[in-house]
Amino acid sequence: MTDTTVRPTADQPVTVEPAIVIGAGAAGLAAAQALIKAGVATAVLEKESRLAEPWRRRHQQLHLNTHRDLSALPGLAYPGGTPAFPHKDVVIRHMNDFSQANRLPVEFGVAVEAVLFRGDHWAVQTSAGLRRARHVVIATGRDREPFTPPWKGMQAFAGRIVHSADFGNAQDYAGKKVLVVGAGNSGFDALNHLKQIDTTAIWLSARSGPALLPKRVGKIAVHRLSPLMARLPLRLADAVIATTQRLVFGDLTKFGMPPAPAGGASRLTTDYTAIAADDGAVDAIKAGKIVVVPAIREFTRDGVILADGRLIDPDIVIAATGYRTGLEPMVGSLGVLDDKGVPLFNGGDSDPKLPGLWFTGMRPSIRGCFANASILARAIVQRIAGSS
Repeated sequence: MTDTTVRPTADQPVTVEPAIVIGAGAAGLAAAQALIKAGVATAVLEKESRLAEPWRRRHQQLHLNTHRDLSALPGLAYPGGTPAFPHKDVVIRHMNDFSQANRLPVEFGVAVEAVLFRGDHWAVQTSAGLRRARHVVIATGRDREPFTPPWKGMQAFAGRIVHSADFGNAQDYAGKKVLVVGAGNSGFDALNHLKQIDTTAIWLSARSGPALLPKRVGKIAVHRLSPLMARLPLRLADAVIATTQRLVFGDLTKFGMPPAPAGGASRLTTDYTAIAADDGAVDAIKAGKIVVVPAIREFTRDGVILADGRLIDPDIVIAATGYRTGLEPMVGSLGVLDDKGVPLFNGGDSDPKLPGLWFTGMRPSIRGCFANASILARAIVQRIAGSS
């Protein structure tokens, strides 16, 4: 990478800020609050013009899959009467209330273009000029960029292909034949809403089976047990998730669902696959309203050819195929990303060759992103305080 850093002249002293947090989502806000509370002066750089912009862009039916009591930012509870699984509008207000209550110094409209190591500090190249810092916390999110695979023939397809991030209003799918590709968390979120709509057909293309839990068992919100699950050894947590899934849903392979390639807790840590939440989609599968089909082989003008050679003819294909971090332009030259762009370390972990560089919120957690944001923030602050 060409070094475009502007060097100060002799009469321009270098100003090195103690800490810069990049991104003002839940993870970034929690990290900034923890740093400031620990006495570390911190700036927060946010490329959007307001908080929670990604949440605002998601479909209006969106609710958290994580319980209200485990989805609050540190020190700020949700208002009385908030439903167990808050609507996205409630989450947006919560994030704004948290930022205001803690007087967090968020600088809006500042996009970070590159982060470069300068030996004793970090150079942060932004759309508003060069910044320097001892510590840089990157909190831009693991779902920054929707990812749609380059399926063969997709350009010729006469129907629509949308990513699950652009699901929109569920009513827009009424009277349509819909193919949802991907049986993960985003795929089941779409199916949970589509099952209530009078569609012509719904197919679920599943390359592998999900780790799947219900939102509730009776009156118990399953996610409230996540702190206990997080403390279990991986093998035991896998067994508990699999047993719960089997007891609640039965054998889903009878309905065409492929088996899961590994346990739910293990997949969280190895390939960063989140556990899916069912809110009625499984009942729709068992009733035949949602038909499970194999993976996609290719698209044609008139439809989709499946791995078993069958042709189906959806009007709309929803690609629930995950996200990418989009971090390559920012830190790709540092050797800190895996082949999918996921940072090699997260939270209190770091690379001793790159002191002062931290990532947070880059991997899914069985606790959920909000609870994990607080945990990772504390871990980063402990490491920074210990190095002072």
